[in-house]
Amino acid sequence: MIINKFEWKNTYYKASTSIHYRERKLEDAANIIENNLVILGATAIEDKLQEGVADTIYALLKADIHLWVLTGDKQETAINIGYSCKLINPDTALFLLNADSLDSTRDSINKHMMELKDMRERPESEVAVIIDGKTLKYALGCDIRKDFLDLCICCRVVICCRVSPIQKAEVVEYVTMHTKTVTLAIGDGANDVAMIQKAHVGIGISGEEGLQACCASDYSIAQFRFLTKLLFVHGAWNYSRMCKLILYSFYKNICLYVIELWFAIYSGWSGQILFERWSIGLYNVLFTAAPPLAMGLFDRLCSAETMMKYPSLYKTTQSSQYFNVRVFWVWIFNALIHSVLLYWLPYLALEKDVIWGNGREGGYLLLGNIVYTILGVVDSKDYVVVTVCLKAGLITNAWTWLTHLAIWGSIVAWFVFIVIYSNFWPTIPLGAIMLGMDRMIYTSPVFWLGLILIPFSALLLDIFVKV
Repeated sequence: MIINKFEWKNTYYKASTSIHYRERKLEDAANIIENNLVILGATAIEDKLQEGVADTIYALLKADIHLWVLTGDKQETAINIGYSCKLINPDTALFLLNADSLDSTRDSINKHMMELKDMRERPESEVAVIIDGKTLKYALGCDIRKDFLDLCICCRVVICCRVSPIQKAEVVEYVTMHTKTVTLAIGDGANDVAMIQKAHVGIGISGEEGLQACCASDYSIAQFRFLTKLLFVHGAWNYSRMCKLILYSFYKNICLYVIELWFAIYSGWSGQILFERWSIGLYNVLFTAAPPLAMGLFDRLCSAETMMKYPSLYKTTQSSQYFNVRVFWVWIFNALIHSVLLYWLPYLALEKDVIWGNGREGGYLLLGNIVYTILGVVDSKDYVVVTVCLKAGLITNAWTWLTHLAIWGSIVAWFVFIVIYSNFWPTIPLGAIMLGMDRMIYTSPVFWLGLILIPFSALLLDIFVKV
């Protein structure tokens, strides 16, 4: 059949604007003109993987991170990409979900679940689920979405191909809601924006497809391989630092203010405070501010090289080992024990009030300053190693010169403060009751002996647990 180009153009236009069976009519229109042809050449476009993608994915799998690939590529391309980036290997069993109806999708999921139960007898076996966009529409339906999710969770890898941007967002949202886990979505194009915004953590890659993904993300990186450093180094460090900072802040305040409760027992619940008012006011502002700041900025579990070399170290971050309900109450109970020891031990040491060789005696404020000084040593050091430093050393993994300055400097700051503050009055009409307090405290042998024994006694249990 001979047809001129104007007639064919009209036929193609009708096919492209047809409401029913558009794809079939477009194919028929193309067959009219595409016949008796001689192939002169062929061309192809290669979308190469970025450098380090395979190593990055391998590291993520070693860290027990479940990977879901959501792509618009066709199934064959998605599988080939999975092989090239080591997401799946020749030993991986592929569960293909290609169904045209809800019932067939349900049957396919149930069949693969039975196969998976049989394969559990061989723990070395690895399984990947491959599902296309049409089947995914049925799989995310209310009837079988839980069965589909159970199948995916049991598998090592899930690849969703031929999915739309809306489907990507639906998958992320459903996994986030029903698994109660933290999800991370990473993409480099405008079609990934909805997915990135639905995840707990969205990461955009600035590349050839523009900056839409970066603008919608929480973090922006230049290449996919930088994801390992973002998670395993900065993510793990930040998690550990924040956990210690929060727990330590509760700990040091409970240690101080619960002591007022113990003092109230012997003050007839009169409301009389044990510590001088400026000492209390500067407690969080000056004397115990630097250690948590140094801890929150410079502490790290391991070096960056070690964290990158051993991805399994990231598992402690995933399992919330450093901050959970049990850990929180252990810290609270620990703070209460320390408050008891830090009040009652100095109280017993000063029970007869005679703490100098000449028989002189002090008052409640002397007890308060001695307790505060000993407490200041405990808080400034925050979990200390025996004979070297107190409490901070036990939970500080990395010691820098700033960490030393923060911990030891906070202790020195309190001793210097009490010397200066005890000599303000009457030159400066402030702290009259503190006049001469430095000489009273520093000339007492009981104080210096308690400065060694009482913090060590309070931290003995912590040292034992740490060792």
